[in-house]
Amino acid sequence: MSFLESLADIERKYNELSEALSVSKGVADYQGKMKQLSNLGIIVEKYNTYKKVAGDIAGSSGLLNSDDAELRELAKQELKGLEERKAELEKDIKLLLIPRDPNDDKNIIVEIRAGAGGDESALFAAELFRLYSRYGDARGWKAEILSSNSIGIGGFKEIILSMLGKGAYSRLKYESGVHRVQRVPATEASGRIHTSTVTVAVLPEAEDVDIQIKPEELRIDTYCAGGHGGQSVNTTYSAVRLTHLPTNIVVACQDERSQLKNKAKAMKVLMTRLLALRMEEQQKQIGDERRSQIGSGDRSEKIRTYNFPQNRVTDHRINVSIFNLPEIMEGNIDGLLDPIIEVEHNNRLKEFEKNSK
Repeated sequence: MSFLESLADIERKYNELSEALSVSKGVADYQGKMKQLSNLGIIVEKYNTYKKVAGDIAGSSGLLNSDDAELRELAKQELKGLEERKAELEKDIKLLLIPRDPNDDKNIIVEIRAGAGGDESALFAAELFRLYSRYGDARGWKAEILSSNSIGIGGFKEIILSMLGKGAYSRLKYESGVHRVQRVPATEASGRIHTSTVTVAVLPEAEDVDIQIKPEELRIDTYCAGGHGGQSVNTTYSAVRLTHLPTNIVVACQDERSQLKNKAKAMKVLMTRLLALRMEEQQKQIGDERRSQIGSGDRSEKIRTYNFPQNRVTDHRINVSIFNLPEIMEGNIDGLLDPIIEVEHNNRLKEFEKNSK
């Protein structure tokens, strides 16, 4: 089926679905049809614009044979802009036709862990937590700390947060990997530049329909929450440790004083990690040829370097550098994310056109 035939077929399905709304069988059926209509409607709207531009091109092309030289020149100039607009619309529509990542609209779990570099790494983990929190705030997302392990001087050995908001995964999934920081630590008297690393994992939040955990697959341990240096935070058994026996994945949560709340948070993280494990297995089955080169989520891959002395942040996947590190650390990372997403879209578009031939 050609590109235009595919669009005509989508338009037909959209019209049929619109008519079928009046005979929906219950609320769930109606909502399902409305969701399909919404998804198809975006493509149909672009297709209608594409048809109008194509019609304008045909009209202007006819004027190229006019006896009026001024009219011919005007038509020639108009055609150039129309052809560029048509090419842009064609690219946009092809991207819409490519199957979306089903997790793109999901909320996310962000796991930030200190790596090499001791206290300096833990301090930078806290700065990345602040960066993502600010980025989420600017987009209207809601962040909540699920679990944390602080070092007492403002840093974190590990901090896990959930971020609720439409499109959170579609934007931040490219942040998974190793983040390297180069700077002079505040505690370094000699002024020597120190290099440390922090790992980030961005996972789509699992829902009950995604992951089912049987009671016999879960071991639940409770204990007293501890603070810095081992002192007791409280004397009740509020901290919860969950162990998923088939995979041996362990999740602990002690931030809340309520055992029930800690268990709920730990369960959310556990289900999300199990979904991530399933996604990794599916990626392995896809094979190297079709696997995306960007946003693979490989946590061992060094994706970015934050060089404070040179005021530079570099994304190594696309070799892009921005010389405005303070702005980046305030959460203004669209300048880094947009080029990555553009490359990813172009890769998917090439694969789509290759498979469509």
